[in-house]
Amino acid sequence: MSFQVEFKVRDYECDLQGIVNNSVYFNYLEHARHEFLAAKNIDFAQLARDKVNLVVIRSEMNYKDSLKPGDAFYVEVEVERLSRLKFAFNQKVIRAADNKLMLDAVVTGTSVNEKGRPFVPEQLEQLFA
Repeated sequence: MSFQVEFKVRDYECDLQGIVNNSVYFNYLEHARHEFLAAKNIDFAQLARDKVNLVVIRSEMNYKDSLKPGDAFYVEVEVERLSRLKFAFNQKVIRAADNKLMLDAVVTGTSVNEKGRPFVPEQLEQLFA
């Protein structure tokens, strides 16, 4: 079972067409990833203070349908190891009223140390055990 975070569309997130602006989905996905990490006892802010930066290196988003003001929805998050240095967050945005898939995404990342060199810290290794 994947991790889920619940949301509700706010009016100001919509464009002139009356639908959620495509750029807003990046915020939904990012917040869900941070909540996922917190649920796994990984403090994103503490990692940054420790000079370990989690970075996105690729985002793929497939828009299936549009959310509208007031829509309740949830974002599912699953993580997978892609290589020794890369991992992917597989995410879905699902409208709660009918469980309709609105967007699916793959956000690929890595982590870098204070010298900008990629590595996967111990804290993240637990996600792939």
